[in-house]
Amino acid sequence: MLRQYGKALELFPFSPQNPADSVLRVQAVSSGEPPVLEKAYLDPVDPKTVAADAGEFLHDDCAYSFETWWGLWMFEKDWTLQPARVALHCFGPRFNDSPAGEDEQHAEHLRVDFGLDTWFLPHADLPNAAWYARSNLKGLLKYVHALDEGLPVERRSLWTESGGNFAERLREAAGEL
Repeated sequence: MLRQYGKALELFPFSPQNPADSVLRVQAVSSGEPPVLEKAYLDPVDPKTVAADAGEFLHDDCAYSFETWWGLWMFEKDWTLQPARVALHCFGPRFNDSPAGEDEQHAEHLRVDFGLDTWFLPHADLPNAAWYARSNLKGLLKYVHALDEGLPVERRSLWTESGGNFAERLREAAGEL
């Protein structure tokens, strides 16, 4: 489990400059418990060190979360490549709040929270929004494909916190431009 998590960290395209430290949190039993480890990492992040630190707490009832940064195009007064928060999670099979619950057949061991879905959807009122949203989406897909090639992925899903089908939202947004 942690070997695959370490590989996911190694494949991740970290942003070279970040506004804050990256943080590893290890929680035992459930997400309601205080972390048994909370450790900050300065740039540049060494994925092998993060994986080794997580490995000090290798238990099947633990969850590991690494909050870090990657570069995305964002619009303020103009488009600029900026660090955006992302979280890479690993869930032990006996962690109480595992996203798959008790259904081992559909267990989710690795999860990547890429951030707001609006970063990947074009906004018709912004200049060149389709190009920049497409660039952000290509970065996401490049990482997903690297995971597919580097790990034994049985299934994957793409969902957003805003709800709904993200693929359908992409199609709708493309039709509005």
